[in-house]
Amino acid sequence: MKSFPNIPQTLGGTPLIAGLPGIDEVADAGDVELSEKLVGFESKDPRSRSFNLLRTQLIKKLAESGGRLVGITSPAPHAGKSFVASNLAASIGQLPNKRTFLVDLDLRRATIARIFGLDVSEGVTEFLLGDDIELRQIGRRIGESNLVVYPTLAAPVNSAELMVSERLDELVARARALGDDAIVIFDLPPVFANDDAILAAEKLDGVLLVVEQGVTTKKQLQGAMQLIHPTPLLGTVFNRFTGGNGDPYGYGGKYDGYYNS
Repeated sequence: MKSFPNIPQTLGGTPLIAGLPGIDEVADAGDVELSEKLVGFESKDPRSRSFNLLRTQLIKKLAESGGRLVGITSPAPHAGKSFVASNLAASIGQLPNKRTFLVDLDLRRATIARIFGLDVSEGVTEFLLGDDIELRQIGRRIGESNLVVYPTLAAPVNSAELMVSERLDELVARARALGDDAIVIFDLPPVFANDDAILAAEKLDGVLLVVEQGVTTKKQLQGAMQLIHPTPLLGTVFNRFTGGNGDPYGYGGKYDGYYNS
């Protein structure tokens, strides 16, 4: 487990800093228009099955390592990493025994706010820039779920500098101050877009790589894995798989009736 010496975290096992503001400390998102691609909240929707399976695998891996902070990225743009991050967070947020947090760190091309239908005027970028804004003002609880989203707005900022800033260290330290029932997902930029994902991944407990079928090359995947090392690779997610009617396990519509019953 990584620690940040410039931000003391515990004294005799007692946290010295507050955790990320949770569902009782942030505003409700209200009646928002979720993206039609956001299926992770609908457990009866057959399209959510892959994210529920991914949810269980991730929770097991984190339990084995004691980690709670997960980055999601892809070797190159347009592989669907934000789509995966959002649906995975929504799926975990349905569990009554898990508090889930989704933080948008793709500062230049942020999309989380749009996926969740959030109308925001300031976000994570402004916090990292040192503006007079508190994290509780940024976070939004989504419906009745256990999910809090920390969105941002795309901006032409010097994002690499913000990835090594004290403000990001504070955000990460506050994420670490959460209890064992919390999972924090960070939507990172693509690995080869700039060095943002590499710099941010160093602060986290592991990374999921999103791979697009027929687009991501073996060389890109190997290069991305080398660049995020030594941060543990928790797994790869094969997105836009076309080999089983959208079903990576090849079941197709076999269980549609089960989900609709």
